[in-house]
Amino acid sequence: MDIEDLMGRMGSAEDPTASSPLKSLKVDLDFYSDSIKEIATEMIAEGYTLYPIFIAHQHEVSIGELLLNKDELNTQWTINVSSLEEFVDRGLIKEDRKDYFTKHFKNTNEYMCLFVIVPEGANFVFYPYN
Repeated sequence: MDIEDLMGRMGSAEDPTASSPLKSLKVDLDFYSDSIKEIATEMIAEGYTLYPIFIAHQHEVSIGELLLNKDELNTQWTINVSSLEEFVDRGLIKEDRKDYFTKHFKNTNEYMCLFVIVPEGANFVFYPYN
């Protein structure tokens, strides 16, 4: 799934022309892109994981480690860093869906894997680096 797929779904039910919060995420991801790519590369090179996952959120979450804080960076979204292994350990990805996830995981040199959390729910998105 690409971020544009989610953006079309996120409009308000009462006001279909309402701006999606994911538009601000796109701006922040473009700003964060180099930092996220550097961390993903380090995680893979150091053998921590082959599947880095970045959690994009606007409220406090209890998964992953804080990487980029929106309050410190004057942005709209905070990014935590995690891995497929943590998502499986915590039951966010079921063990029997792990192979499906890894099969569809995009090239980490070209795309960041995001777990985007919004009030309506959460979903995985692959977003290209700058």
